[in-house]
Amino acid sequence: MTRKPIDYLQRILTASVYDVAHETSLDLAHNLSRRLHNSVLLKREDQQPVFSFKLRGAYNKMSRLGEEERRRGVICASAGNHAQGVALSARKLGCRAVIVMPSTTPKVKVDAVRAFGAGAVDIVLEGESYSDAAAHAQKLQVERGLSFVHPFDDPDVIAGQGTVAMELLRQHPGPIHSVYIPVGGGGLIAGMAAYIKRLRPQIKIVGVEPEDADAMARSLCKNTRVTLPRVGIFADGVAVKKVGKETFRLAQLYVDEIIRVNNDAICAAIKDVFEDTRSILEPAGALSIAGMKAAIAGDRLKGKTLAAVASGANMNFDRLRHIAERAELGEKREAVLAVTIPETPGSFKTFCGLLGARNITEFNYRYADPRMARVFVGLSVPGEGEGKRIVELLGRHGLEAIDLSDNEMAKLHIRHLVGGRAPDAVNEVLFRFEFPERPGALMQFLQSMSRGWNISLFHYRNHGTDYGRVLVGIQVPDKEKPAFQKFLEGLGYRYWDESRNPAYKLFLG
Repeated sequence: MTRKPIDYLQRILTASVYDVAHETSLDLAHNLSRRLHNSVLLKREDQQPVFSFKLRGAYNKMSRLGEEERRRGVICASAGNHAQGVALSARKLGCRAVIVMPSTTPKVKVDAVRAFGAGAVDIVLEGESYSDAAAHAQKLQVERGLSFVHPFDDPDVIAGQGTVAMELLRQHPGPIHSVYIPVGGGGLIAGMAAYIKRLRPQIKIVGVEPEDADAMARSLCKNTRVTLPRVGIFADGVAVKKVGKETFRLAQLYVDEIIRVNNDAICAAIKDVFEDTRSILEPAGALSIAGMKAAIAGDRLKGKTLAAVASGANMNFDRLRHIAERAELGEKREAVLAVTIPETPGSFKTFCGLLGARNITEFNYRYADPRMARVFVGLSVPGEGEGKRIVELLGRHGLEAIDLSDNEMAKLHIRHLVGGRAPDAVNEVLFRFEFPERPGALMQFLQSMSRGWNISLFHYRNHGTDYGRVLVGIQVPDKEKPAFQKFLEGLGYRYWDESRNPAYKLFLG
């Protein structure tokens, strides 16, 4: 007997989601639209009670279970957002839920599941990815006779997620060129694509995946579901090794393109959305915006209406430091260079002069060789290619430079390790300075420091604060200490003598 095809249009139109979910807004991102020369619309699923779209599918599935199934309870596996949806749905429907989460799940999501469940939830942490957690959940399901609430590969879950598209088309009845949707297991893109292609097939459906978790892109390329040996977990909400069987079938029918983006591009997209909305998306939540920006650059789109799903905002606060640091690199607005200059009087000043009025984001230097000095420097740049032009400028003036902007080890590690002991840096004193952080302030400071005493250590990193903070090592012979003290007092900056600091003696002195 042939199984009757699933009518997703009918399922989406009759989905039970609004007992717990909200109709979220479709906002014009004014800054992004102006900068990208297109009308950029953000479907704000971060506004849901659980800060993610996952609530829609979870509740739609659980509300359709029979009374006996609900009495026995449900189980799910989730990287976090689906778990929160199941937890809140269990509380609303009055049933027990066992939730298996990968051990790598951010603490903010684990705590949120407990809070949303309000005593109706048992949490089990197992494995490093969704696939590991899912395997354990299926084992527990059999042992305890529970109903499995799949995070993506279930028609009722897919239909629940499809209500995002139903709202989007109702909120913007005018022309839309393309819709960008994050892809993990495929539930959101399957539901949205099934709805949009039935009603407005001319709209392009574009999925977006991280480069290190691209199971859907590889599966569509090979025309069969591919299992990834491992996945990156920066965008933990889409860290799925294998897409769903039904979601893959629907993607084959309705998805026009899959775009892959790297983590730096995701960080830049988080910053973009913050600048427009003052909301902070999680990496998976900003994935679609990163993909949309890549599509605009690649396809040279201009004057189009583009919609992207801001799918979630369950962000660990302690990840913000990394994201802020990488956002400028992801937007190609920071160049990181290694520059070699002669260890001779005046060369440091010449180097600073060649940098001109460019804003310095980072400056690391430690004396190591009596002939050559190597400086690690970060610069704000207007866009891609500027780092190469700066390298060429320095080269024309005899300074060897290398652009490290795409060097992962340099960005992750080397920038924090420049330094160490310098046995030849005799008569070194160490001072910490603080000055108002404004355009040109660091360059003014650098110019004021190059007055005859040899700089043997220099560290600065722009952290977006009101004050710039610099650590400087300077070789000052004893007989020149009075003159140096007079120089310090006339400098006009707050300073602290750190020459006796134990951290300096242990690692740098």
